[in-house]
Order: sequence, then structure tokens, then C-alpha cells
Amino acid sequence: MKKIVCCMIFLVVFITLSSYPVQAEEITTLNVYNWGEYIDEDVIDLFEAAHPNVEVNYETFDSNESMYTKLTMGDANYDVIIPSDYMIERLIKEDRLVELDVTKLTHYNEISNEFLVKSEVFDPNNNYAVPYFWGTVGILYDTTKVDETVDSWSILWDETYKNQIFMYDSQRDSLMVALKLLGKSMNTTDKEDLELAKNKLIEQRPLVYSYVTDSVIQQMISGEAALAVVYSGDAAYIMDENPDMAFAIPQEGTNFWIDSMVIPKTSQNIDLAHEFIDFMCDPDIALRNTEYVMYSSPIESVFNNVITEDWANNIAYNPDGVIDVFGGSIETEVFRDPGDFITEYDKVWSEVLAPKPNYLIPIIIGAIVIVAGSAYYIITKKKKSY
Repeated sequence: MKKIVCCMIFLVVFITLSSYPVQAEEITTLNVYNWGEYIDEDVIDLFEAAHPNVEVNYETFDSNESMYTKLTMGDANYDVIIPSDYMIERLIKEDRLVELDVTKLTHYNEISNEFLVKSEVFDPNNNYAVPYFWGTVGILYDTTKVDETVDSWSILWDETYKNQIFMYDSQRDSLMVALKLLGKSMNTTDKEDLELAKNKLIEQRPLVYSYVTDSVIQQMISGEAALAVVYSGDAAYIMDENPDMAFAIPQEGTNFWIDSMVIPKTSQNIDLAHEFIDFMCDPDIALRNTEYVMYSSPIESVFNNVITEDWANNIAYNPDGVIDVFGGSIETEVFRDPGDFITEYDKVWSEVLAPKPNYLIPIIIGAIVIVAGSAYYIITKKKKSY
């Protein structure tokens, strides 16, 4: 009898427990914040496939400044972000980044040492950042519209190309163009230098068709303008799509930039963030990204592989022997964080973009007032004469 009762109790407990649904394994969300058009979209799917319980929330930004604002205000909890050099320097100064554990990055040794050395300018000892892409800024030009040799920023002030020039809608990049043309450092903290650069850009404004960002890619592919200030990777992509386009790095010098992957202290998934960064350094994944966005990879095997395949003579991708970093004569600088002096950059840039005063309306109003006043005087004088 006792055996029967025990069996019945066991059966009831078994049926009761089996009636509850098995709880699915919890999904972890990894928040990634990157530039627009800066990754092969399939890479996200591949990472999720390799991590079945992870969902990647992928967002994009269009400038370092907008990224910084979102990161530091509100309840942002990004796990991996990909800013540029000077912004990384700022985030390090403000203690907003997690120090990396390189032992968790199995592909770290795939990165060319020269980029780790260059990164120490903004990330001493490479404690926080892993290089993602690198490149220069130069002039993309339409060879069907530009006959002269393009080797100086001064061509962007040539009246011949009025309303045929795209400038980059970026404070640091556009001021860099003017500062380099003037023989100044693009990292200047001299107010007089900035004032000269501001006046130079204001002088140029009547010639500029538009200040643009990512839209320049399709606009130049379609041949909408003759000249454009662009990042080297965008230039490589545009040239691949439109063979009439060419790229030049001006002799006055330019920006050598490095965008890197970092983990902000807002991260709730630091170990998983390391896994994502390591995944992006895998040569197979890095190759996919390079071939998709056409920016130069710091992964040595990927860079060399792509050169042999297609772009050995494309200085937008391979500036070997052209810029000083690779044994050339054109001097480059890495953007630095100007600290509190950034307010001066903000000020002059807002003055560059300020709407032009419309003097025509006051002139018309003044003319109307004069005519009306004259008419009133004549009419009044006639009345008095009767």
C-alpha cells in the first residue's frame, strides 16, 4: 500500500513539474555604437550566430561629437564604441573607458605594430584602444572636370570651381584644411591661427556647393561636383564605383587618423565586449569589413592581401611612399584632444557656418523709407503753398 501511495505522489509531482514550461536561456544584448556605413552588415549576423544567446543592438553616429554627447548624457549603456583618435584621448582623460585585458584578445597580435605605435599618441601604452581602420583625408576630384594637377589644398579656393566643391561638414576636418594651407598645425591652440583659418574658410564659402558628410559618397559617384574633401576609404569606394574619380593628398600635409574600438565604462557586458573586439580582429572578419567599406585595415595580413588583389596603386588605400608614416615626404598629424580650447574651435566653426547677412533687404527698406519720406515732404509742401 505504501508503495502505491509513494508512486501516486511521485506521479503527481512529476506531472505538476512537467506542466511548467522550460525557461529559455536568457538573451544578452550587446550594445555597439559605430560610424555609419562602417561595417559589413553580415558581420553582426555572424557574431550572433557564433553567440546564440547574444543579440547585438547596433547603432550609428555621424560625428565624434554627436557620439560623445549621447555617450555622456542620458542613460546610454554602450558596450563597444568606435571613436577617432582625439576623442579617445578625451575619453581617457575623463576616465570614461575600461582598461583592456589583452589576454582576452586572441587576435591582438594580428595588428601591425606601426599602428599600435602610432596609437600611443592618443592612447599611451595602448591600454584602452584596439585599431579598427586608419587612413588620411584628401581631395577627391573628377578628372573629366579638373584638368590641372591636384596637389594643393589651394585648389579648393579656385574660382574656376565655384559651386563645384564639397567641403566636409566637420569642424576639425575643415579647419585642418585651412590650417594646413596656411602652414599651421591642425592641433593649434593659438587663437590667431584659428582666426586666420576661420577667415580663410569664410573667404571660400561663396565657392562651396555644400558642406556634407556621408552623402558625399553617392553625390561624387554620380559626378555632382568637381572636387570634394573626403576620407581615404570613401575615396577608394567612390573611385571603384566611378573610374573618372581620382584622389590626391595635398603637399601641405594632412590628417593621419586611426579609429579604434574601445569599451566605455557604461558597459554592462565587459567580457562580451572583449569577445566582440576580438571577433572584429579576426583576419577573415577584418577582410570582410575592408572589402565592404574599402578602408585600410590595421590587420597586417588583411592589408597586404587586399593590396595584392586590387589596390596596390590606389593611394587612397595604400599611401606607401607618399605620406611620412610610410616613408613619403608629405607630413601628417594625428588629431589631438585640445581640452578646454575646444570652445575656441566651436566658436570659429559656428562663425564659418553662420548665415551670410542679407544686405539687400535693409537696402530695399531704406530706399522705400527715403521714397516715402520724399513723397510725404513734397505733398506736405504743396499743401502749405496753397
